[in-house]
Amino acid sequence: MDKKVIYIDEKLVSKLQKGDEHAYELLFNKYHKDIYRYAYSLIKSKEHAEEVVQEVFVKVWLKRAKLKPELSFKSFLFTIAKNTAYDFLVKASKDQKLKQYVFNNTSVSYSPVENYMLNTEYELLKEKAINSLPPKRKLIFEMSRNEGKSYQDISSELGITTQTVKNQMSQALGSISIFLESYGGITFMLLQIPYFF
Repeated sequence: MDKKVIYIDEKLVSKLQKGDEHAYELLFNKYHKDIYRYAYSLIKSKEHAEEVVQEVFVKVWLKRAKLKPELSFKSFLFTIAKNTAYDFLVKASKDQKLKQYVFNNTSVSYSPVENYMLNTEYELLKEKAINSLPPKRKLIFEMSRNEGKSYQDISSELGITTQTVKNQMSQALGSISIFLESYGGITFMLLQIPYFF
Protein backbone atom coordinates (compact mmCIF):
# COMPACT_ATOMS: atom_id res chain seq x y z
CA MET A 1 0.00 0.00 0.00
CA ASP A 2 1.18 3.55 -0.77
CA LYS A 3 3.01 5.01 2.26
CA LYS A 4 1.41 8.40 1.59
CA VAL A 5 -2.07 6.87 1.86
CA ILE A 6 -1.11 5.12 5.11
CA TYR A 7 0.28 8.38 6.48
CA ILE A 8 -2.85 10.36 5.58
CA ASP A 9 -5.10 7.70 7.11
CA GLU A 10 -2.96 7.64 10.24
CA LYS A 11 -3.43 11.40 10.71
CA LEU A 12 -7.18 11.21 10.10
CA VAL A 13 -7.66 8.20 12.40
CA SER A 14 -5.70 9.99 15.15
CA LYS A 15 -8.13 12.90 14.86
CA LEU A 16 -11.12 10.57 14.68
CA GLN A 17 -10.00 8.92 17.93
CA LYS A 18 -10.52 12.29 19.59
CA GLY A 19 -14.02 12.67 18.14
CA ASP A 20 -13.16 14.87 15.16
CA GLU A 21 -16.28 14.75 12.96
CA HIS A 22 -14.52 16.31 9.99
CA ALA A 23 -11.89 13.52 9.99
CA TYR A 24 -14.74 10.99 10.19
CA GLU A 25 -16.45 12.61 7.21
CA LEU A 26 -13.22 12.59 5.18
CA LEU A 27 -12.66 8.90 5.90
CA PHE A 28 -16.28 8.13 5.03
CA ASN A 29 -15.99 10.00 1.72
CA LYS A 30 -12.72 8.26 0.94
CA TYR A 31 -13.88 4.68 1.59
CA HIS A 32 -17.68 4.38 1.44
CA LYS A 33 -17.76 3.50 -2.29
CA ASP A 34 -15.16 0.74 -1.86
CA ILE A 35 -17.08 -0.69 1.09
CA TYR A 36 -20.34 -0.53 -0.87
CA ARG A 37 -18.83 -2.38 -3.85
CA TYR A 38 -17.37 -5.02 -1.56
CA ALA A 39 -20.63 -5.49 0.38
CA TYR A 40 -22.58 -5.67 -2.88
CA SER A 41 -20.18 -8.35 -4.20
CA LEU A 42 -21.05 -10.45 -1.15
CA ILE A 43 -24.81 -9.96 -0.85
CA LYS A 44 -25.87 -8.80 -4.34
CA SER A 45 -28.44 -6.32 -3.05
CA LYS A 46 -28.03 -2.56 -3.47
CA GLU A 47 -30.32 -1.78 -0.55
CA HIS A 48 -28.61 -4.19 1.85
CA ALA A 49 -25.14 -3.19 0.67
CA GLU A 50 -26.01 0.42 1.56
CA GLU A 51 -27.16 -0.78 4.98
CA VAL A 52 -23.83 -2.56 5.45
CA VAL A 53 -21.98 0.67 4.61
CA GLN A 54 -24.04 2.58 7.17
CA GLU A 55 -23.49 -0.08 9.82
CA VAL A 56 -19.75 -0.22 9.15
CA PHE A 57 -19.35 3.52 9.65
CA VAL A 58 -21.61 3.57 12.71
CA LYS A 59 -19.35 0.90 14.23
CA VAL A 60 -16.28 2.94 13.31
CA TRP A 61 -17.71 5.95 15.12
CA LEU A 62 -18.68 3.91 18.18
CA LYS A 63 -15.24 2.24 18.32
CA ARG A 64 -13.26 5.37 17.45
CA ALA A 65 -11.49 5.58 20.84
CA LYS A 66 -10.09 2.06 20.36
CA LEU A 67 -8.77 2.60 16.83
CA LYS A 68 -5.04 2.15 16.28
CA PRO A 69 -3.81 4.85 13.87
CA GLU A 70 -0.59 2.98 13.08
CA LEU A 71 -2.55 0.03 11.61
CA SER A 72 -4.36 -0.16 8.30
CA PHE A 73 -7.72 1.62 8.59
CA LYS A 74 -8.76 0.24 5.20
CA SER A 75 -8.21 -3.32 6.38
CA PHE A 76 -10.21 -2.56 9.52
CA LEU A 77 -13.13 -1.28 7.40
CA PHE A 78 -13.11 -4.31 5.10
CA THR A 79 -13.02 -6.65 8.08
CA ILE A 80 -16.09 -5.00 9.60
CA ALA A 81 -17.81 -5.03 6.20
CA LYS A 82 -17.09 -8.73 5.73
CA ASN A 83 -18.38 -9.60 9.21
CA THR A 84 -21.47 -7.41 8.79
CA ALA A 85 -22.28 -8.92 5.39
CA TYR A 86 -21.88 -12.46 6.74
CA ASP A 87 -24.05 -11.61 9.74
CA PHE A 88 -26.68 -10.38 7.29
CA LEU A 89 -26.45 -13.63 5.30
CA VAL A 90 -26.87 -15.68 8.49
CA LYS A 91 -29.92 -13.60 9.41
CA ALA A 92 -31.25 -13.97 5.87
CA SER A 93 -30.99 -17.74 6.11
CA LYS A 94 -33.47 -17.67 9.02
CA ASP A 95 -36.02 -15.36 7.40
CA GLN A 96 -37.96 -17.13 4.62
CA LYS A 97 -38.74 -14.07 2.45
CA LEU A 98 -35.29 -12.63 2.85
CA LYS A 99 -33.75 -16.04 2.31
CA GLN A 100 -35.60 -16.51 -0.95
CA TYR A 101 -34.57 -13.07 -2.21
CA VAL A 102 -30.96 -13.17 -1.09
CA PHE A 103 -30.08 -16.73 -1.97
CA ASN A 104 -31.67 -16.42 -5.40
CA ASN A 105 -29.57 -13.33 -6.11
CA THR A 106 -26.38 -13.95 -4.19
CA SER A 107 -23.10 -15.57 -4.87
CA VAL A 108 -20.94 -15.29 -1.77
CA SER A 109 -17.70 -14.38 -3.41
CA TYR A 110 -15.62 -11.39 -4.23
CA SER A 111 -13.34 -10.44 -7.05
CA PRO A 112 -9.72 -11.56 -7.34
CA VAL A 113 -8.70 -7.90 -6.96
CA GLU A 114 -10.55 -7.57 -3.64
CA ASN A 115 -9.21 -10.94 -2.54
CA TYR A 116 -5.66 -9.82 -3.36
CA MET A 117 -6.19 -6.52 -1.56
CA LEU A 118 -7.50 -8.19 1.61
CA ASN A 119 -4.66 -10.70 1.59
CA THR A 120 -2.14 -7.87 1.14
CA GLU A 121 -3.67 -5.93 4.04
CA TYR A 122 -3.65 -9.09 6.14
CA GLU A 123 0.01 -9.76 5.30
CA LEU A 124 0.88 -6.26 6.55
CA LEU A 125 -0.97 -6.89 9.80
CA LYS A 126 0.66 -10.30 10.17
CA GLU A 127 4.11 -8.79 9.64
CA LYS A 128 3.44 -6.10 12.26
CA ALA A 129 2.23 -8.75 14.70
CA ILE A 130 5.39 -10.84 14.22
CA ASN A 131 7.66 -7.78 14.44
CA SER A 132 6.04 -6.86 17.76
CA LEU A 133 7.37 -10.07 19.36
CA PRO A 134 10.45 -9.95 21.63
CA PRO A 135 13.61 -10.78 19.59
CA LYS A 136 14.19 -14.31 20.93
CA ARG A 137 10.51 -15.27 20.58
CA LYS A 138 10.43 -13.83 17.07
CA LEU A 139 13.55 -15.85 16.13
CA ILE A 140 12.01 -19.09 17.46
CA PHE A 141 8.73 -18.36 15.68
CA GLU A 142 10.45 -17.68 12.35
CA MET A 143 12.67 -20.78 12.66
CA SER A 144 9.55 -22.87 13.17
CA ARG A 145 7.18 -21.23 10.66
CA ASN A 146 9.46 -19.89 7.96
CA GLU A 147 12.29 -22.43 8.04
CA GLY A 148 10.11 -25.42 8.96
CA LYS A 149 12.40 -26.53 11.78
CA SER A 150 11.14 -28.89 14.47
CA TYR A 151 11.09 -27.86 18.12
CA GLN A 152 13.94 -30.34 18.71
CA ASP A 153 16.04 -28.76 15.92
CA ILE A 154 15.43 -25.27 17.31
CA SER A 155 16.26 -26.48 20.80
CA SER A 156 19.61 -27.94 19.64
CA GLU A 157 20.52 -24.96 17.48
CA LEU A 158 19.79 -22.35 20.17
CA GLY A 159 21.00 -24.43 23.13
CA ILE A 160 17.68 -24.28 24.98
CA THR A 161 15.25 -26.97 26.11
CA THR A 162 12.45 -28.23 23.89
CA GLN A 163 10.01 -27.11 26.59
CA THR A 164 11.37 -23.55 26.32
CA VAL A 165 10.81 -23.66 22.55
CA LYS A 166 7.22 -24.89 23.11
CA ASN A 167 6.59 -22.16 25.68
CA GLN A 168 8.01 -19.46 23.41
CA MET A 169 5.94 -20.67 20.44
CA SER A 170 2.79 -20.78 22.56
CA GLN A 171 3.42 -17.22 23.76
CA ALA A 172 4.22 -16.06 20.21
CA LEU A 173 0.99 -17.52 18.83
CA GLY A 174 -0.96 -16.00 21.72
CA SER A 175 0.58 -12.56 21.20
CA ILE A 176 -0.05 -12.64 17.45
CA SER A 177 -3.65 -13.76 17.97
CA ILE A 178 -4.28 -10.99 20.52
CA PHE A 179 -2.71 -8.45 18.16
CA LEU A 180 -4.92 -9.52 15.25
CA GLU A 181 -8.04 -9.83 17.40
CA SER A 182 -7.59 -6.37 18.88
CA TYR A 183 -7.42 -4.97 15.38
CA GLY A 184 -9.74 -7.00 13.22
CA GLY A 185 -12.12 -8.87 15.50
CA ILE A 186 -12.64 -12.53 16.21
CA THR A 187 -14.42 -13.36 12.93
CA PHE A 188 -11.51 -11.96 10.98
CA MET A 189 -9.18 -14.17 12.97
CA LEU A 190 -11.25 -17.28 12.43
CA LEU A 191 -11.37 -16.65 8.70
CA GLN A 192 -7.71 -15.81 8.22
CA ILE A 193 -5.57 -17.53 10.85
CA PRO A 194 -5.83 -21.04 9.36
CA TYR A 195 -4.11 -19.61 6.26
CA PHE A 196 -1.44 -18.07 8.46
CA PHE A 197 -0.71 -20.99 10.75
